[in-house]
Amino acid sequence: MTEERAAARDSTDEGTETGTDPSAASDDPGEEPAADESPIDDAAGNDAAGDDAVDEAPTDEAPDQSAESDVPRDVRKYERFQKMDGAQYDRVNEFLRDRTYVTAREWAIARLCADFRTETGVEMTKIGENLPELIPFMTDTYSPQAVNQARHSFEEKVTKAGATFLYGAMCGFFTAEDLDETMYEVTEIAKFLLEVEGVDLDVEDELEAEERISSVMREVRESSQELRGEEVQCPECGHVHEPVED
Repeated sequence: MTEERAAARDSTDEGTETGTDPSAASDDPGEEPAADESPIDDAAGNDAAGDDAVDEAPTDEAPDQSAESDVPRDVRKYERFQKMDGAQYDRVNEFLRDRTYVTAREWAIARLCADFRTETGVEMTKIGENLPELIPFMTDTYSPQAVNQARHSFEEKVTKAGATFLYGAMCGFFTAEDLDETMYEVTEIAKFLLEVEGVDLDVEDELEAEERISSVMREVRESSQELRGEEVQCPECGHVHEPVED
């Protein structure tokens, strides 16, 4: 299983290094994208063409640099989500809706709230006023209240999704093999989102993290069996042990 996962990650890494978005090229997560497709949606090419037309239009006016000078330095240097330049919000949202509970707005703002956290809190005003400069697929500014609402919505959905998953893992509906396969699938999606944000993931570190996660899930399943008063099969010796009584 480890070798197969390493091969799968190598394949994904090739798509990532070329700046392509392998999961957004098709609504079918199992379909391989064409190597020359742009991230999220080739419809972004129409937007790029329109921008080129504007740039080529003659003008006698000097470029206005005042707007750029008004943008905070840390906003100008923010480099996440660069792989999604030209992506459209609706396409990003559709991709997330098919694979997670969160929206593109909640995903982007949750990431920004983590990155712009200070000792006294989150710089929500800065995030909201500079949202289009920070996130390529966001086009409108947000009020601090709207930023806070999106962050709260993200936290609420993560809690509900976590409770749903943990119950599924503890209720005995899934076998150990089922849980292992599920963990592999959800981990791949989570890692892809991190890669899109701009995080460089080493294959060896990924495999090590997957093994640690699988180990934790085995412990969760064994603990839930004891909690339900069922016999537990020891993963080390293979023997079935009676549930531990308090």
